Amino acid sequence: MKKRSFAVLTAVLVAAPLLTAGVPGQRAVAAAPGGAPHAAGSAVLRGVDLDTVTIPELQARMARGTLTSSELTRAYLRRIETVDPRIGAVLRTSPTALGQAAASDARHRLGKARGPLDGIPVLLKDNVDTRDMPTTAGSLALAGSPPERDAELVGKLRAAGAVILGKANMSEWANFRGAKPTSGWSAVGGQTRNPYVLDRNPCGSSSGSAAAVAASLAQVAIGTETDGSIVCPAGMNGVVGLKPSLGVVSQAGVVPISAEQDTAGPMARNVVDAAITLSVLGGRDAAGALGRPEAGALPGGLRGKRIGLWRLPSLGAGVDALMTRTAARLRAAGAQVVEVTPPYQARLAELEFPALLSEFHRDIDAYLATRNGPRDLAGLIEFNRTHPAEQSCFAGQELFEQALVAPPTTDPGYRAARAELKDLSRRSIDETMAAHGLDAIAAPTNPPAWTTDCARGDNDVIPSSTPAAVAGYPSLSVPAGFVGELPVGLLLMAGERQDAALLSLGAAVERRLDAWRAPRYLPTVTPATTG
Repeated sequence: MKKRSFAVLTAVLVAAPLLTAGVPGQRAVAAAPGGAPHAAGSAVLRGVDLDTVTIPELQARMARGTLTSSELTRAYLRRIETVDPRIGAVLRTSPTALGQAAASDARHRLGKARGPLDGIPVLLKDNVDTRDMPTTAGSLALAGSPPERDAELVGKLRAAGAVILGKANMSEWANFRGAKPTSGWSAVGGQTRNPYVLDRNPCGSSSGSAAAVAASLAQVAIGTETDGSIVCPAGMNGVVGLKPSLGVVSQAGVVPISAEQDTAGPMARNVVDAAITLSVLGGRDAAGALGRPEAGALPGGLRGKRIGLWRLPSLGAGVDALMTRTAARLRAAGAQVVEVTPPYQARLAELEFPALLSEFHRDIDAYLATRNGPRDLAGLIEFNRTHPAEQSCFAGQELFEQALVAPPTTDPGYRAARAELKDLSRRSIDETMAAHGLDAIAAPTNPPAWTTDCARGDNDVIPSSTPAAVAGYPSLSVPAGFVGELPVGLLLMAGERQDAALLSLGAAVERRLDAWRAPRYLPTVTPATTG
């Protein structure tokens, strides 16, 4: 079967069952001050609400000729121009975006659309290589000429007809530079703000990708994760974020932290769009993870599903109360919810960071050798020391310095630690699911967003992402609700290559909770309203 046909078939197999559950029917749109439904810019295009429309709905309109990719792309470019100055999510737009859209329109007119992403505008996190735009990982050290070639995942998006709309800001070096970083800040892009409350943090490191999707600046965005960097921004910005199983999406041409944990994944306003995007990103490698879901996994409802709730009360009373309400709603839909505590978490926390230091030194040296600028980690450290703009939010680069002297990945001690990490992380999920007969484990994705403060740094001890991130298992954050004005996500985890089953369950959970609402771009809120 040809690659293009395979990608289209995979998208159909994934999207069709998801659409049987649908997305939340009448999504709430929070009223802005003065009664306007949107506080910044119009999200309506020819009767299409960009906040709530899905990719299949857009494709249906394109097929009928009532909407073009050019119109859709212009609408998103206008929103970037009018809305993004408030949140700082988009670093740059592609000068070829409208040309890409026009080419898609021609294919649609001829009945030769390449699949469900043809003509759909996509933003890329700025650690994903693009041959026609700079790729900086937020650092001035890489702000010169673009990479020589696209990342492999970008090639797949282009081949599927997606419109590469531009690059999103991110936490510089994916939050792997200083000991007390500020998520959403980079020397290249400045500070990304949370579109729900502008003085609150968007979490990281896929900060711009999540904030842009929340503000309807693109239909979908691509994020990356080592541990929490897709799902935490998704939760904190009220959108859907999928961290796929390790290896489903190629990391070739993506600025790395660790080949043992890194993966790119989709961020969207609904589970359907995330599933469709993953089917393209993974291509043939997604076959095992995204094959036809079995009939029992189709998301016609939650009845009979068993979900283990890992409450994590350390995230605050407001989040814990939301988890209680979430469990009640899932039970009312027929799910069985039991409380669980996955084992081995303290040991995982002890071992993960030292292993990542060794892997970062190995992997960043290999990546920098392909780029103009510093050629290795030592050169990068020296660059930061001699460029004051790199120190304008926080000066530290303690993680870089620790990685420089970390044991090499050939060291027996490192190898033993990584083997133990893989074993315990997988057992923490597998044993919990087996002991309770679970379809998935659920946990709060994030606390309410903290205030952004360069002097203090982040306040982000969030353990829920670690088991799946270290195991290489899939995790999916869907909107759970709000603590005051601030979104909180529900993180779903499942076993190895269970991406399709997790997406199916996530669609049913999304429909039941119906927790999404559009951001209001509030300047601030009082602590009493955030739990």
